[in-house]
Amino acid sequence: MACTSCSTSDGGSPKGCKNNGTCGTDSCNKLTVFDWLSNMSLPTGQAPFDCVEVRFKNGRKEFYRNTEKLTLSMGDIVATVASPGHDIGIVTLTGELVKIQMKKKGVSPDSKEVPKIYRKASQKDIDIWSVAREKEEPMKVRARELAIAQKLEMKISDIEFQGDGSKATFYYTANDRVDFRLLIKDFAKEFNTRVEMKQVGFRQEAARLGGIGSCGRELCCSTWLTDFRSVNTSAARYQQLSLNPQKLAGQCGKLKCCLNYELDTYMDALKGFPDFETKLVTEKGDAICQKQDIFKGLMWFAYTNNFANWHILKIEKVNEIIAENKLKNKVSSLEDYAIEIIVEREKDFNNAMGQESLTRFDQPKKRKKPSKKPRPAGENVIVANNKKPANNNSSAPTEKKPTVARKPIIITKNETKK
Repeated sequence: MACTSCSTSDGGSPKGCKNNGTCGTDSCNKLTVFDWLSNMSLPTGQAPFDCVEVRFKNGRKEFYRNTEKLTLSMGDIVATVASPGHDIGIVTLTGELVKIQMKKKGVSPDSKEVPKIYRKASQKDIDIWSVAREKEEPMKVRARELAIAQKLEMKISDIEFQGDGSKATFYYTANDRVDFRLLIKDFAKEFNTRVEMKQVGFRQEAARLGGIGSCGRELCCSTWLTDFRSVNTSAARYQQLSLNPQKLAGQCGKLKCCLNYELDTYMDALKGFPDFETKLVTEKGDAICQKQDIFKGLMWFAYTNNFANWHILKIEKVNEIIAENKLKNKVSSLEDYAIEIIVEREKDFNNAMGQESLTRFDQPKKRKKPSKKPRPAGENVIVANNKKPANNNSSAPTEKKPTVARKPIIITKNETKK
């Protein structure tokens, strides 16, 4: 369920969040965790877990200890410890599930280094926080201009203000180490605030900014993926994908994380396959593999002297031929082991409901050509001005003749001139 600011307007067009991920319901935030323990009560005598998970801008999450015994729930805006001053964040998780998340992140629940929560944010705290958030976008544009003026090979990807507006954190990406000591002085002079520089990787940058992937869904790193595992081009080779950098790379410029999702399934299916470089020796000649279908267990082989003709073999038959070749025996030919794939006939659509074609109005209608009937022989009468010619045989049925406008009347021999 989305919050009211994310709903549609009266005309049906979307309003847009306008909160930049700071809405109180926590429904459109990034990296949300479903609290499947929310409806379960604790055993009698057990105190609730005193740590909560607090989310800040663009998926940055931290764990804080509720030392003041505040009644907190998901979506509450709280003031937390910061250095210096305080920060404003949104509570995204409470209860026993926070303990599981802390173990997953490698944070000890009994550690004394876990910061604490001051209080629930007042309206004054929220107003200062909102004003600071509105300054971030124009400040990012100006910060990029200052970095370009100093010819630094870095990119200012995001700026995050502290909740009290006393400090601004500049997130940047760079391939090499950058000396930004003069840049910090320019930032402090230009923006009149405390400046902190923090370098992030290209994957972390894409996770913070978010976006839509080539699959049409939101990026995994900005919605649910928290750990970034290394991705190699061998993952694409095992899945028989085209080694095209433009298709394999994500918005971060690195290989897509989703290449690892189905890799284990492909590795299990490839265990029974022989090596792709395996050469089969037959009496008709040597054959090499051209293609393989991993999940159907099929391999396509072609003779070295005839690459145009491929033969389909199951992996069991290929292993039999390899076993014979290891014994230095040649099989007769691949045709003895090949199988034929039966192509099923596609079912035609039956127009049972009498539906008309959707493209019936695409082509213009054809005009009907006038029928050209031959005239009977022996008649040379041309009628003009819609006047019928005289006929001696009045009982015979008259036949309609074509009319020609504004032509003189021609009198036949059978008629006398009046």
